[in-house]
Amino acid sequence: MEFSSREEKKCKKPVLRILMVIVLTGCLLIAGFAWTDKTVTLSIDGKNQTIETFTLTVGQLLQAEDIQLGEYDRVEPAQNEFLREGMTVTVTRAVPVTLKVDGTAKKVNVYCKTVQDLLDEFGITLQEEDYVLPSPETGVKKGMTVEVVRQRTDVVEEEVSIPNNTVRQENPNLPSGKTKVVQEGRPGLEKKVWQITYRNGKEAMRELQSSELIREPVDRIVQIGTAKMISRGGRTVRYSRAAEMVSTAYTYTGNNTATGVPPKRGVAAVDPSVIPLGTKLYVEGYGYCTALDRGSAIKGNKIDVFMETRNEAYKWGVRRVKVYVLE
Repeated sequence: MEFSSREEKKCKKPVLRILMVIVLTGCLLIAGFAWTDKTVTLSIDGKNQTIETFTLTVGQLLQAEDIQLGEYDRVEPAQNEFLREGMTVTVTRAVPVTLKVDGTAKKVNVYCKTVQDLLDEFGITLQEEDYVLPSPETGVKKGMTVEVVRQRTDVVEEEVSIPNNTVRQENPNLPSGKTKVVQEGRPGLEKKVWQITYRNGKEAMRELQSSELIREPVDRIVQIGTAKMISRGGRTVRYSRAAEMVSTAYTYTGNNTATGVPPKRGVAAVDPSVIPLGTKLYVEGYGYCTALDRGSAIKGNKIDVFMETRNEAYKWGVRRVKVYVLE
């Protein structure tokens, strides 16, 4: 048992010596890094500067040079890496941009040089008709907006109604103000082929590729009455004109009318320059009559209607009436 203990002690001594050598070597190496003046390159967003430093790690170098890092900035090598002679420390600033794709906009921080790099980083693939704004080769800048436009083109056929016209025709045999449809008409039909461009799911452009007439439109024909007609006393008669006149009444005088006809109900005295003698009339409130007489007091738009009795003439008095000149 004593022999074994002595042997065990002999074995432990070399191991301890080795551990001491390793620890001492590490301390020397660390001391070498710390105490040695090193020349390194500090690259910030592509701008390089050569620095002589006694700092031990990348992080200490950044602190010594007062390099402030944003939340999303990158440093290569890592901050806990020891500095070595000739090493390059690269700081890449994150650039905040707005990325719009598939109808969604979001703020992102990127380290890309170009818009195409940005698309690659986020795994965005452009289909055949898709495009990106700005163009893929554009450099990425702080605060810019990058929009991916999803575009597709469809060809669509549709049948379109062609409105028909309404044609109005005068009908002298139809009372004035009356209308009559003599042909109903119908709309035409046309086939159109459109090329429609959609962007982000919405129609952006429509181009007509072709059109074909399937059915001609048929006009709707409406006749409009121009005949001046009145219906009085169970009769419908046409008139050429109507006028507002001052009317008086007269009765028997013992003389015939200016046309030689004995006066009777249905005879009217007029100004021949206004209404020619022999003209058939209809006087509102009096009835049908004929211009067969004239009088020295009947000038212009005046008419004197014949009454059978003096009492009827007085009762008529002086009034304004509408006089229709019958055809």
